[in-house]
Order: sequence, then C-alpha cells, then structure tokens
Amino acid sequence: MVSMIDCCKEGMYMMYVAAKDGFIAKTLADAHIWVMLRDIPGYASFVKIESLTKGASGDKKFYIETADSRRLFLRISDIAEQDRKKTEYAMMELVHNHGVLTPQPLGFGLCDGGKSVYSLSGWLDGKDADVAWPDMSETNRYALGLKAGETLRKIHTLPAPENAEPWEAWFYRKVQSRIDFYNANPVKSESGDIIVRYLQEHKHLLNNRPQTFNHGDYTIVNLLIMPDGQVGVIDFNAYNKGYGDPWWEFDPTNWGNELNIRFYNGFIKGYFDGEPPDEFFIMLSYYLAYRALADFCDISSGIYGSPEEGMLCLNNVLRWFDNMQNPVPSWYLKNFI
Repeated sequence: MVSMIDCCKEGMYMMYVAAKDGFIAKTLADAHIWVMLRDIPGYASFVKIESLTKGASGDKKFYIETADSRRLFLRISDIAEQDRKKTEYAMMELVHNHGVLTPQPLGFGLCDGGKSVYSLSGWLDGKDADVAWPDMSETNRYALGLKAGETLRKIHTLPAPENAEPWEAWFYRKVQSRIDFYNANPVKSESGDIIVRYLQEHKHLLNNRPQTFNHGDYTIVNLLIMPDGQVGVIDFNAYNKGYGDPWWEFDPTNWGNELNIRFYNGFIKGYFDGEPPDEFFIMLSYYLAYRALADFCDISSGIYGSPEEGMLCLNNVLRWFDNMQNPVPSWYLKNFI
C-alpha cells in the first residue's frame, strides 16, 4: 500500500518537474528572442525585452528598454511580409513627419538571419483608449471623439498618389464581390435583400470621390490617450492600400456598439470642426450598408460570429437609416455640444 507520505512526495516531485520544465521552456524562449533580434542595429543596448500580446496580427511585438533609458516598440514579421511592411513603415514615417502624434519610426530591415523583418519605433507613453473607455464619463467620451476627429482630419490632408485608381472602380469591386457572395449563399433575409438593392441602385455615389492618405483601421483600439489629453495614433498595419475616400475611414469604427454614441458624435464634429455636410451622411449610409453586408457574409460563412450577430449587422443599419430612406442615422445628435 502506498503511504500518505509517499503520495505527498510524488506530488511534490511532479510539481518540481512541472516547474522545472516551465523554467526551461521560458529560458529557451527568451534565448530565442535574443538570438532573433541580434541583427537589429542597437541590439547591444537592449537591457529589457518584454513580449506584447495585444492585437490581432500575426506579428511578434515587443516593448524594449535600452541602457540609455530609451523606450522602444519593436514589431517582427515574417520575411514574406517584407514588401507590405516596408510600405507600412514608409506610411508611418510620412504621418509622423506630418506632425501627427504617432510613434517615431527609428529603423526598418531584416533580422533573425534574414528570416524576419523588423520595424523599430519610439514608444508612446499613453493609455489605450479602449482600456480607458469603461471608466470614462459621457462627456470625456465625447471629448475623446472630438480630438480623434481632429487628428483624422490632419491625417487626411496627406494626398493620395496622382496615379491612384479611381475610387468608384476599386470600391465597387468590393461591393460586387459581397453581392455575388450573398446571392450565391443559401442564407438570405429580407434585410439583406434591402441592403443589396440599395448598394446596387446607389453605386453612382462612388463616382468622382476624392482620395487621400488613409490610416485603414482608425478605431479606439488604435488610439492612445496621452498624459496631456492629446490623442496618439498607432498600428498602420491594417490598411487596404494606403489611400482612398477619406470618408470611408468612418466605416471600420465599431458602429455596432451604440454605447459609443457620444464618441461617434464627437468624432464626426471634430473631423468637420462642426456640423458635417449632408453629402457626408449620404456616403456614410452607403459605406455602412456595405459593411453590414460584408459582415453578414463573413458571419454566415462561418468566419466568425453567430447567425444572430449577422442579422444584427443588417438590422442595425436598416434601423439607423429608416430602411435606407433617411441618410442621417438615428444616433446622430445634431447641434449636440
């Protein structure tokens, strides 16, 4: 018979083995990180490397401290992403040099023996807006929206390339691909049919739209609240092509969460320095109709979410815009201060 003492000894031994294995695994992982980064100029000055997990990309991200007390942000990507990441880095340089509060680009190149590409920048000492959000008052949410809108307006003063493809051609390909998917999908709804008809009958709205530099994912997830109250902008890695209709940038925001209503009203008013033109809402209704259909298609194909969430995307837009009969969304508070 196994005694209680023997059982305790065996349990302690197993705990010791597990702890030892965990220590060894962590040590090997840390050693791999240091080896992977040793090709980066300035590597010898790194005294602290801390992995960061926030974000949906497959990149490896690190917070770094140097011997001379500098704080840096490092992003490591697979070598297959080199061209895309080079463009992303150039965009960061462009925006930073334009006076937008973004991390200062400090270096770009190959590392890990040529198997990876790195992007090194300064560290912005701000609080993630999405983390601060739950504790913010409605007034502060509105103020954050105002500042976010002002910053986006500044970003949009950067022009698109002179040889940019016409917006209507590029964007309607996206629209048509979603319509084709919807038509071929056995999952249908009356709400979806209304959205599809609206997108088809109003595609002329895309004609001759101006194009500017675009961030590509301008949401509170990519905003920082700085100690002085200003707004910092991060993560230029989700852009479509780096430019487009500036008003398309109002689409990726999490419009589905109506608890953010004060932020979005401030966001719009901050961008336009007051009330927006009627044309803005007309375009916004088109872009949000497209987004609702795109999300419905993704959800119904099993990429993410549930069927109920897919229907919610469509029904929200129809409710906001009175079945696409009123271009001003129901949540917009005119002359709200």
